[in-house]
Amino acid sequence: MERAKLLGFGIDTYTFEQAVEAAKKKRGQVVTINPEMIEYGTKNPEFAAILNSAELVIPDGIGVQLGLKLISKEVKRIPGIEFAKYMLSEFKNENIAMIGAKPYVVKKAVENLKEEIPSLNFVYVHDGYFDDDARIIEETVEKRPELVLVALGSPKQEKFIYKLKSKLPNALMIGVGGSFDVWAGEVERAPKLFQKLGLEWLYRTVKEPKRFRRIFPVLPLFVIKVLKEKWS
Repeated sequence: MERAKLLGFGIDTYTFEQAVEAAKKKRGQVVTINPEMIEYGTKNPEFAAILNSAELVIPDGIGVQLGLKLISKEVKRIPGIEFAKYMLSEFKNENIAMIGAKPYVVKKAVENLKEEIPSLNFVYVHDGYFDDDARIIEETVEKRPELVLVALGSPKQEKFIYKLKSKLPNALMIGVGGSFDVWAGEVERAPKLFQKLGLEWLYRTVKEPKRFRRIFPVLPLFVIKVLKEKWS
């Protein structure tokens, strides 16, 4: 399946099921892309190259889904947190690494996940409070995980995975943002209705007003840029 191009960035137009199969087959880096990442990528060539070199790029944000619709690409969004959770169940008999978040958060997330899926085999767990990427990469590689979930926030997690994947070519690596906080029970996901409508960002903004500055004016400007590119 060909990638759709949105403001110069390739996005896979798979269904959830197709994305799962592609991830298991391709391995490598999975990017759960949103408008903020695209906006940052337009200003940072290094980050843009990382996004476009990823083995799988799924439309996580409702803004990306809307942007694709504006260029006549009907694609359902694939929430990164749901995709990563499903991949945990798919890799439950393989070696798994989790890197990121606060120390107690990643620890609690692992505990909760193991209660839900007892057969999960976590071979490496580390919080996101480190400055020496090389050391964490070396420690991760030593454990030979098949699945690596990284919650360092964007763009740090994408840059970290990009450096790691060449040393673990057969592993699947996903940047999962704040997913560890949800799995640890520190942050509550939006109600099902908000999830279904793709309005989790709105719910979280209401709960955490400081997020407003991060989303606006990025989201409306993103839509304007897509329309401008379409009409040019």
